[in-house]
Amino acid sequence: MEASNMLNYIEDVLENMPTSWLDLTTHRLDIYDEKLAKIQFIEQFENLFHNNNSESSALNQLPTAYDYIRLGHPLSCILEWVIAKLYDIKSENVISFSSKTPPILAVLRKNSLANKNTQIIYIGELPAFFDAEVLKNIYGYKFELKKVESSSTISKFNGSTIFISQQKEICNFDLTPNIDFFINGHSLLGSILLVNGKQNDNYIAEIQHVRRRETIAMTPANSFMALKSLIDTSSFNASKNNVEVNKTLVIDSIAAITGAHTDALVGSSGLSIQYAIMMGLIHDALERHKGKSIKFVVPPNCYGGTNDQARRVAACIDNVEVMDLPVDGDNDMVKSIDIVLDKIANEDAIPYIIAEIPTNPRVEVPDLIKLKEALSKERKTATGNIAIAPVFILDQTFCPNVRFLDDGEILSTVRAISYASGSKFPSGGLCTAGYCVGNKKADALIEKIKLHLNICDNEATHLQYEILAKQLPSMNQRIEDAYQNTREFVSFINKTLPEAKINFVSEALAKQGFTPSVFSLDLPTKGNTTEEKEAYKRALNHKLINLMITEIPNESKYCVSYGQLNGCYWTIPATSTQGTTKERDKDYIARVALSPSMNLERHKKVFLDFVENV
Repeated sequence: MEASNMLNYIEDVLENMPTSWLDLTTHRLDIYDEKLAKIQFIEQFENLFHNNNSESSALNQLPTAYDYIRLGHPLSCILEWVIAKLYDIKSENVISFSSKTPPILAVLRKNSLANKNTQIIYIGELPAFFDAEVLKNIYGYKFELKKVESSSTISKFNGSTIFISQQKEICNFDLTPNIDFFINGHSLLGSILLVNGKQNDNYIAEIQHVRRRETIAMTPANSFMALKSLIDTSSFNASKNNVEVNKTLVIDSIAAITGAHTDALVGSSGLSIQYAIMMGLIHDALERHKGKSIKFVVPPNCYGGTNDQARRVAACIDNVEVMDLPVDGDNDMVKSIDIVLDKIANEDAIPYIIAEIPTNPRVEVPDLIKLKEALSKERKTATGNIAIAPVFILDQTFCPNVRFLDDGEILSTVRAISYASGSKFPSGGLCTAGYCVGNKKADALIEKIKLHLNICDNEATHLQYEILAKQLPSMNQRIEDAYQNTREFVSFINKTLPEAKINFVSEALAKQGFTPSVFSLDLPTKGNTTEEKEAYKRALNHKLINLMITEIPNESKYCVSYGQLNGCYWTIPATSTQGTTKERDKDYIARVALSPSMNLERHKKVFLDFVENV
């Protein structure tokens, strides 16, 4: 009876839920407490359940759940909560994924670091994406594979037992004590992992971290369908219509935008693509340059997800190391690249450089001719041999319209791969799917990256392809319109508050095609000591942002997004996008992202009010 009441309540929730639960890809930082994100949402949702309150107004007041949709969102949290209730376990023991491999990889990763045995049990055939040899030889994971006729025949094992099941009813589990991790996979929805037993509770946070950094949670649309299937199995409808048509449209659009030589690879998120890039390059290095060290060169102040993911990969593979690449402020990207490549050449190691152009959050563009020269320069090892040439991995999320890789362009003659986060301009904030392309010299590398995107089952979902197919054709025009708004707002701030330091591209760079719609704002400060000045500036940042989001609540948001279709988003990188970055490398400045459609005059008026009251 209790299960029936719960499912009746969920049916009402799905009927009355806010539309943002299906289409929001980011969150308001002013109503988001990262430490309490899922707990806070589920606790308040459970209160509504006990009060049988499924009214739209009540659901709309619930706090932000988790982090974007990578780590989770309202519908994935509710799906996990419902399954946990059905099996009388804690909701954090149920973890949903958009992909079917990452829950397996999450357990293998933790056991590899702890030197613990793992056996993977399955019925019937292994999933097509599962490549045991690559997981052992490239990822370095150790495990035994066993095929059984029934889960009831599984005996106790000295280590962890993972049970994989491919089934239509993704929310159904046949719990037995000798299985530590149950993973139900569905061909269209993704997978759900159930952590069984208190002895495995210490896996939960690390499994969730894999979901945050190397893949995404089950998407809102797919979580919605999974919940609907619990209420009425006959209502299940995951349409595959037009997926190949949409995929072709997306790949053709990216080719037209980037001018790249290779077909685009499209992943479920920017970090899904970045993970495939890293593992594909490692695979290539292990095959071509056996025994040599692999160096990933990463700006220490770049996006926290990039920083964290790179270090997580290095922690798992013995001969992989992360090296810092100072790029912003007083540092010059080209000089830093020159220095670090000389050092790597001397060690006869393999250099892979990950960098953003323009940089984030200082929006700086290096001297591109000198960048090309630094990347093309022939270097020698300590023994006088020709050093291995670098691969330049370009995150061009801020300016995805610039054709870096096209024939005759600045990065056409060095091995280069470009990628972009799809939650920004490619989709206009409507989905998280990201993509990557390569130039002619990176052809073989793209094949390896594709292999790992498939192994991790991290390709974009059908709905993500559909959204990108609609949004990509208008992307370059939206970039131009948003840039014009940003240029006008920057000029206004320069005029009304000339003491502020603004980081934005010059008019000359804009004529070269660098037209971002984001700038960083270093507000004027005062105080007798460095500490007093820093504290005053940080407080002023918050005062400005709070004024904007209070006075223009329908457009101005305290949020980390960029490339959105409407409004103006404000954030402080040090407390949001640079979350995992070392404290000394963080930027406590305001970062502002404008859209092609917003009330610019209203934003000017409120900013003027701010200046007059400083």
